Amino acid sequence: MSATSRTERRRLLNPGTWPVRWRLALASAGLTMAILLIFAAVIGHLAGQRVRSDFNRELKDAVGSLAREVRIQDTLTASLITREPNLDDFVQPNDAAVRIFDSSGILIDQSSGAPNLGPPIPGIREIRNLRVATAALQSAQTGRVAGYVEYARSEELIDSTIRKLWLFIAAGVLGGTLLATLAGLAIANRAMRPIASLTATARKIAATRDPSRRMPQPSVHDEVGELASTLDEMLGALDAAQTERERAMQQQREFVADASHELRTPLTSVIANLELLQASLTEARQSDDREMADSALRSSRRMSRLVADLLMLARADAGRFGERKLCDLGEIAEHAAAEVAPVALDHRLSVENGQPIPVEGNADELHRMVVNLLDNAVRHTPPGSNIELRLERDGGRGEALIEVADDGPGIPADQRGQVFERFVRGNGPADTAAVQGTGLGLAIVRAVARSHGGEVEADQSSLGGALFRVHLPLANAEEGITPSLGAL
Repeated sequence: MSATSRTERRRLLNPGTWPVRWRLALASAGLTMAILLIFAAVIGHLAGQRVRSDFNRELKDAVGSLAREVRIQDTLTASLITREPNLDDFVQPNDAAVRIFDSSGILIDQSSGAPNLGPPIPGIREIRNLRVATAALQSAQTGRVAGYVEYARSEELIDSTIRKLWLFIAAGVLGGTLLATLAGLAIANRAMRPIASLTATARKIAATRDPSRRMPQPSVHDEVGELASTLDEMLGALDAAQTERERAMQQQREFVADASHELRTPLTSVIANLELLQASLTEARQSDDREMADSALRSSRRMSRLVADLLMLARADAGRFGERKLCDLGEIAEHAAAEVAPVALDHRLSVENGQPIPVEGNADELHRMVVNLLDNAVRHTPPGSNIELRLERDGGRGEALIEVADDGPGIPADQRGQVFERFVRGNGPADTAAVQGTGLGLAIVRAVARSHGGEVEADQSSLGGALFRVHLPLANAEEGITPSLGAL
């Protein structure tokens, strides 16, 4: 037996894991069965006593009737029967036995085949499986006891009757328990129907994460109705809290986007003034001032890149997308590679694309996405590394594929799902260098891919290094797009 089968068997044998409707039905059936058993024991005992009492009364009536019909005369030498009915005819209807004795206990007469019932003792007694009733016979002359008559019947009939009675009672108990189980199950199903409806609605809310849905309200205001009302109030409060939180987050995104946009102008002015100051200072006379101007200019440019990255992410978060139009992804990738080429002189960068790849999107955002992927590969691989930019189109799946692969150290498997988070850094030289990036490059890649209806993933390349793969939906039209093929 497999472990799954054993676990399932243990679960079935544990009543605590059964559905509530079954537990309610079985509890109702168990209580009903207990009541019926007590009732059956009392009724069976009373009925059995009544049957035996009736049997004894019949014996008394029969022996009394026989005693009245028998006439016996007590003489000096013996007791003589002067009148008696035909004993065989008397016992035939009930398959009984009769024996007649004199006053000394000597057998005078008996029915055919009558067994030995012992000496006559007035009253009712049991001998083996027979019930024996004995009555005294009085002499008509003297009025004294002149003899005895024994009347015996088998108890087999009464025992059979009592067994049938108990069998009937047991069948009634089992039938009543079965009916109670079915009735309890029907009542439990009816009682649990509103709970099942609440559970189904809660499951849908959990799947869709939509607290704006409302719980079904039962027609009867009972405990279940109170539970439904409470859950509905809770969902209303959660919906209001989620709406308020989303409104606050939207306002925050818009604030970041607006602030980043407003910071671009003064930063541009600062950079321009620092460049003029840098140009006006000569290395011979004012080397210290020139060094401070260079440092300020580097910091300002880094701040400008950070603001530009924050602006793009904030716009993506706020749903502010750039204008979408038909463009060639291959041409965009070629221009991005040309932009990165001057800073990748100590790397071997190649672009592979043999056909036009039409996409519906914003060319600037797609350009920035490819630049970030290539810049990330340049920064995180040692000099002399190979970097490949491949573009493909999958007509069967209706998507464009961008892959940037390198033969560098790669990305640890446990970090591949985290590299697209904002401000996430690794432990490589580029991450710990004095002049670091903003930590937003790959986050921008994912934001641009998702805003264009695609997705990005990290993996290991066939070269042994890192592989970034971007999936974008293809456009429906290809007019005005020409193949783009380049190698750098």
